Amino acid sequence: MRIGVSKEVAPGERRVALVPESVKKLIQAGYDVSIEAGAGEAAGHPDAAYRDVGAAVEADSASVLGSADLVLKVGPPTAAEVSSMRQGAIYLGSLMPLRNPESARALAQGRITAFSTDAIPRTTRAQSMDTLSSMANIAGYKGVLLAAAELNKYFPMLMTAAGMVPPAKVFVIGAAVAGLQAIATAKRLGANVVATDVRPEVKEQIESVGGKYVGIELGEAASAGGGYAKELSEADKARQREMLAAQVAQSDVVITTALIGGVFAPRLITAEMVRSMRPGSIIVDLAADGGGNCELSRPGEAALVGGVTILAPLNLPATLPLHASLLFSRNLTAFVLAFTKDKAFQLDFNDDIQQGAVITHEGEVRHARTRDALQRGAS
Repeated sequence: MRIGVSKEVAPGERRVALVPESVKKLIQAGYDVSIEAGAGEAAGHPDAAYRDVGAAVEADSASVLGSADLVLKVGPPTAAEVSSMRQGAIYLGSLMPLRNPESARALAQGRITAFSTDAIPRTTRAQSMDTLSSMANIAGYKGVLLAAAELNKYFPMLMTAAGMVPPAKVFVIGAAVAGLQAIATAKRLGANVVATDVRPEVKEQIESVGGKYVGIELGEAASAGGGYAKELSEADKARQREMLAAQVAQSDVVITTALIGGVFAPRLITAEMVRSMRPGSIIVDLAADGGGNCELSRPGEAALVGGVTILAPLNLPATLPLHASLLFSRNLTAFVLAFTKDKAFQLDFNDDIQQGAVITHEGEVRHARTRDALQRGAS
């Protein structure tokens, strides 16, 4: 059975779906692996490194995709890439089907069986396959570094000959994987860190990485299960806005990471809240890929509003391509090896992981929420 890895073509994408370490493991498990020439260069892996572990390096994407039984990618395939895949092939990668429903439609029309790693159930067994968590961890880390580089003051408290410099005040909104990493990184840099989440059960997690929890008493539960949050009631939203406004106004840095269902960003920081911040303050909107948590964010750009800098970076994991590729590759490899039998990948939709992650199969969109999104778009 042949695994194919093509070069990522999305603007700014520097990751690769498989690194040589993983290629070696997959070949030992009985797979043939082909890599498009140059696919790993931006992540620090030249073609020679793939040849050294036994992979075939092909000159172009069409050759790799057309001969692959199992296509491994970082992001959703383009229409041209789908047309290069053979019917009955299997796609595995971070499809984000609710953001990219047309990619799901193209895969279904091409009769490709597509698994999206960001739809994998958040269970103990599936942790090693969860690209969403791996990449969120990187985003949380890098987001704090961006804030520290832009802020007009130190993060840590310093005792100097000229007197004491107080620590920066950092407010993190959302305490899933990205938020917890942001809290931990800001704390390591010496900042005074407070954090909030609509799920009060994460209070202990916030405190375990050095943050102080702030929150409101909710009228109804805000957990959607699987580590995700759901939308709040109108009454709870109003009370949350009051709390956010108070915290934002006194913060030097605000880092937002809130996503509903791990996909869509609720608007939490209003223009009025931004204008309440001191000049020189920083907002880093890590939910920009999902539309942004800040009303004034411009995804992919930096904005300056009343002296407040709003950063809304897209695809932060691609800015750390070596480690991002390593973790992503290990996630995909864990998925493949978990379902490998007799040197081939076995489909098993009775398995909870495959059942949760499958998006398309035999010409149909199997993922209910993606199917609903496509039907809404057609109506």
